[in-house]
Amino acid sequence: MTTDRVVRIVAGFFILISLSLGVEASPLFHSVNWLWFTTFVGANLFQSGFTRFCPLEIVLKKLGVKEVV
Repeated sequence: MTTDRVVRIVAGFFILISLSLGVEASPLFHSVNWLWFTTFVGANLFQSGFTRFCPLEIVLKKLGVKEVV
């Protein structure tokens, strides 16, 4: 698995979890403030599309996950 795939999987997981914890209609609802985490993940994905800077990708590279060439 490559860093790009792991970043997409983790971001998707974080978004789904934070939405399930932040939306009142969810059986897992905890607090509306979880939607701020969803916003943070979305904003990070947006900026990384332009800047190619992603903190998770840096960590994954240091852990030895291969990059897309």
